[in-house]
Amino acid sequence: MVNKKEEEDGQDSPAAGNAGDGRHAGDASGETRGSDGIAQFMIHDPERFARNLAQVVEQAGKVAAAYLRPRENGMGEHSLDYFNQMVRTFGEVGQYWTSDPQRALEAQTRLWGRCLDLWGASSRRMLGEDQDEIAQPNDGDVRFDDPEWTSNPFFSFVKQLYLIASQWANEMVVEADTLDEHTRHKALFYVNQIFNALSPSNYVMTNPALLRETLENDGQNLIRGMEMLAEDILAGGGNLRIRQTDTAFFTLGENLAVTAGKVIAQNDICQVIQYEASTPKVFKTPLLIFPPWINKFYILDLSAQKSYIKWCVDQGHSVFVVSWVNPDESLRDKSFEDYMLEGVVSSIEIVREISGQQKVNAVGYCVGGTLLAAAQAYLVAKEKDWVNSTTFFAAQVDFTEAGDLTVFIDEEQMVELEKVIHVQGYLDGLSMSNVFNMLRPNDLIWPYFVNNYMRGLDPFPFDLLYWNQDSTRMTAACHSQYLRKCYLENALAEGLMELDGVKLDLSRITTPTYCLAMKDDHIAPARSVFKGAKLFGGKVDFVLGGSGHVAGVVNPPERRKYQFWRGGPLDGELVDWLETARSTAGSWWPDWHQWIMAQGDAKVAARAIGSEQYPPLEDAPGSYARKSY
Repeated sequence: MVNKKEEEDGQDSPAAGNAGDGRHAGDASGETRGSDGIAQFMIHDPERFARNLAQVVEQAGKVAAAYLRPRENGMGEHSLDYFNQMVRTFGEVGQYWTSDPQRALEAQTRLWGRCLDLWGASSRRMLGEDQDEIAQPNDGDVRFDDPEWTSNPFFSFVKQLYLIASQWANEMVVEADTLDEHTRHKALFYVNQIFNALSPSNYVMTNPALLRETLENDGQNLIRGMEMLAEDILAGGGNLRIRQTDTAFFTLGENLAVTAGKVIAQNDICQVIQYEASTPKVFKTPLLIFPPWINKFYILDLSAQKSYIKWCVDQGHSVFVVSWVNPDESLRDKSFEDYMLEGVVSSIEIVREISGQQKVNAVGYCVGGTLLAAAQAYLVAKEKDWVNSTTFFAAQVDFTEAGDLTVFIDEEQMVELEKVIHVQGYLDGLSMSNVFNMLRPNDLIWPYFVNNYMRGLDPFPFDLLYWNQDSTRMTAACHSQYLRKCYLENALAEGLMELDGVKLDLSRITTPTYCLAMKDDHIAPARSVFKGAKLFGGKVDFVLGGSGHVAGVVNPPERRKYQFWRGGPLDGELVDWLETARSTAGSWWPDWHQWIMAQGDAKVAARAIGSEQYPPLEDAPGSYARKSY
């Protein structure tokens, strides 16, 4: 659920390795090292290179065994099949071009014409003429930063051929007039997945930096790379689980999720954590946070320096957080309605009892915010005035502009998905993690493929990426209901969602609302959050933060990173709002704190943990957060 911008954390790139020789991942596409010209691509020790190559072949056999053995034992019978979806989608694109012979000829001529132009320019360059490149990578495409991609005729040709082919494939999709928008969106997504995978920057023989490094090390990097590839396929049970960080470095409760607190209640759906006060007095109205159940709550409690939870505690808030269960098949029938009743509504009741207050300040992050909005509409319909203020972090309630995730969601794919998850009882965490990684493959897949398996380097320890890989399952009933009601039917926004016999109407929610969207969010696009913010019936303060879905939210003030925008009424589209919005450098956290104090700043003596009815059960972060499969 993170992208490259979200990895920029003031420390070395998490894709960088540490092989004891000072090499970093940037070398695979950055400055040229070693001798100039052809000498840098010579084998230094042919005998050692041959021995290492034999070991690479041996390790490749272990990779194949790790992949094939689970399939021989029946794996894959109940797994999602993206390949068939891709074939069917491309079939519709192909139908448009092949149905008209003249159109098909024009498409082929366009591709071959560009290839002939490239061949001619490359031939003239080989003869010593100065030639401009036919195709150039987009600005910001770091894959081709190594000077050899431009100065070396062979690598320049390979790069340009790749860029010509990928541009042509995108044009074939964009210009297929008979496609509906959803099919076009899927086709463009799949084209980009394929060409990101085929990029010459990913492979030793077609990447000058990788080839240079491999020859300098006599192929030793490939031995370790194949070992890591086999290990990661085994870790994924026959599917590749790309390691993005050194997972051995982190332990919950020791160097992650260390803010002092206790689990004070739990049920099948969640645990409720109360954190120890760090100030003599605390705000009278308690703060209750509902994180997403996709991944785990401690994204808001990473290291002490980056913990939103600790920061809130230190500002004087009585902080309670819901930690969702990582479910097994026994919870298959727990639905979105159950998550609302046993997660949100039940937790609010618990916090009201412990604090002695009638209302809470509620915070919902991502899908936790979607659920909070549904629960709040439910409470309003039940005439239960339990919420003093509402804060949404990167949370959607209107899904008409929900971004690239909609590629995976239509009736046909939902039927296939439901077949799989109803057999298992859940959607496994690796499947969901892979979907999020596919949204940003050049940030979350291929840099690690190159670094780990081509260069043979272990990734650095990085807390955000450890959390990103600590994925959770989703119950079959909840996941199906959430995708259908929100993404397919947009029922919450349309006023058609019914939970526990109550039809939900967001316009009846009149509590003050702080609605935070993130400018570069690829999961809850800012324009989608903006559109949803208009549905509430009370005063909404819409704030646009810099960066993405995670790093923009987890942005401590001390780091002085990014910026946020504030504006006036939610009129028109997001671009209209931005024209008059005011930009402020740094974190939005202090702005939110000032806003929430305006909803009530009375204080009381710091509260003890728990109550007679809800005594402490265990230390935070609790057993639910520690549960992995």
